[in-house]
Amino acid sequence: MSKLYIVPTPIGNLDDMTFRAIRVLKEADLILAEDTRTSGKLLKHFEISTHMHSHHMHNEHKTVENLIARLKGGETIALISDAGTPAISDPGFLLTRACVENGIEVDCLPGATAFVPALVNSGLPNDKFIFEGFLPDKKGRQTRYLALAEETRTMILYVSPHKLLKTLAEFIQYFGADRPVSVSREISKLHEETIRGTAEEVLKHFEAKPPKGEIVVVVGGKILKWESSRAWKKIYQLSKSIILIKRFGSNKIKNTKIIMKGRITNKTIKRIDL
Repeated sequence: MSKLYIVPTPIGNLDDMTFRAIRVLKEADLILAEDTRTSGKLLKHFEISTHMHSHHMHNEHKTVENLIARLKGGETIALISDAGTPAISDPGFLLTRACVENGIEVDCLPGATAFVPALVNSGLPNDKFIFEGFLPDKKGRQTRYLALAEETRTMILYVSPHKLLKTLAEFIQYFGADRPVSVSREISKLHEETIRGTAEEVLKHFEAKPPKGEIVVVVGGKILKWESSRAWKKIYQLSKSIILIKRFGSNKIKNTKIIMKGRITNKTIKRIDL
């Protein structure tokens, strides 16, 4: 039965390759690779001899129709990128969408991707976050920053080493010098490191030590005004605290558990028991 497999590959450490990924790549009729030279080294290491075709951002628009025809003909195709999970800031979306539209089964294997370890290592809130990938180089860049300046969730971006200093300076301009930032580079590789601090502190670090390698940047979301005051900040950090309130029209103080979800209406805080 024909199927498109989306196969993650290691982002640095070859030990992160899964047994299932190796089996799928060996059994597939064809492997689509972002760069056959880069992927060729990986396949050779794991003794995978399946034939490869090049599939990248410059040719994927032209090749989708032919690949759909081959899948409909009963072939099994595996898609890989240079590193990580295909279609995440890499080629793969167009082919996946075409398969869905044509009723062809798609199976994305779990595996390596750069932004998850970067987010977890950052120490920033990860219960809610947004993935921005690469920001536009010129057109639309300022518009994105203006929108992100109001974003309250943790933000994840991919940044090229030669653009990191510019990007950190833009963080200071649009988000403020005190916005928390975490920069992870060379994840899973020998020289892996994560630098945490304010936007200003992280910029100074990389001005003194020019960045190299693959980089993921994690940025804290905007703190709302009600979270900024001393009392509200305690409530925000300890959301399950017991709050004693006085209801309008009542002289009784009731001991009530409240899970904070924004601002309190029709109620007056009498005392905070933390």
